[in-house]
Amino acid sequence: MAQLVRIVSQAEVERCLAGPELLDALADGFAALSRGEVVAPTRIEVAVERGYSLAMPAHRAGGDIVVKIVNVFEGNEALGLPSHQAIVCVFDAETGSCTAVLDGTAITARRTAGAAVLSARLLARPDARVLTIVGAGVQGRAHLELMPLVRDLEEIRIASLRFEDAERLARLDERAVAVRSVADAVATSDVVSLCTHAGEPVIEAGWVREGTHVTSVGYREPLGELPRDLLERSSLFVETRLAFEPTPAGCFELQGLDPAAATELGEVVAGTRPGRRADGEITVYKAMGHAIEDHVAAELVLRRAADRSVIEL
Repeated sequence: MAQLVRIVSQAEVERCLAGPELLDALADGFAALSRGEVVAPTRIEVAVERGYSLAMPAHRAGGDIVVKIVNVFEGNEALGLPSHQAIVCVFDAETGSCTAVLDGTAITARRTAGAAVLSARLLARPDARVLTIVGAGVQGRAHLELMPLVRDLEEIRIASLRFEDAERLARLDERAVAVRSVADAVATSDVVSLCTHAGEPVIEAGWVREGTHVTSVGYREPLGELPRDLLERSSLFVETRLAFEPTPAGCFELQGLDPAAATELGEVVAGTRPGRRADGEITVYKAMGHAIEDHVAAELVLRRAADRSVIEL
């Protein structure tokens, strides 16, 4: 008997993950993760000379089995290809049959930015009005599109290694402006979003003023984009405390730190641990990427997608 498999395109994934429903789905997923209701084995890595491939499966009761394969090849820009490419496969939890294949590159971009934006919804000061985005690539664009969903932003500053890239991204939002000095931009911002491929810190802890919320989604050796000493004067939030494990499961910036010092986003969502406790508190969200994000994003897309293309296996 032929098995029909639904195929969902990049354009349809992007359309389905453009609104606040994504943030609500991620919040629900993180709460389930913190309650121990998600089965998600530690992601595994296959490294080759030019890049690496990660496998990320997840399942929770009542849902499908979702497996993402994401390939990260930093040299792809010179070839006109994305540095991150992915595919997401959905399997029926009763039969194991593959029921859908979705563009995982768009899912990865949207769910990663969505988790950072959810952290801002939970942790940034309610009166936050100024955002600085460091990095003008795929994540910079996704943050630019999604962050205004959670705060009434008046100014968005965009910095990049190449100023022309920052200018190009800034043209997509009338509130946005390209800036040359990251230090000056960060020093007077309410929210700072790090969206780079840097293997060393792109800001200094001293630039961050009291009351700021900082998000970091970059993942690259040896040190990562987030300054380690910033964590010493801030409250740290993560998707899961697995972020403290050795890479590729965990983050470069968190190696050797005490996992008990961090709060999971799902704990804040559920109200079992506090989020921001004072206006002057610096809050930091460090992402590692977790399969539950792909799981909830894929389920949301399949509920909303108009694209009904199928193939037979």
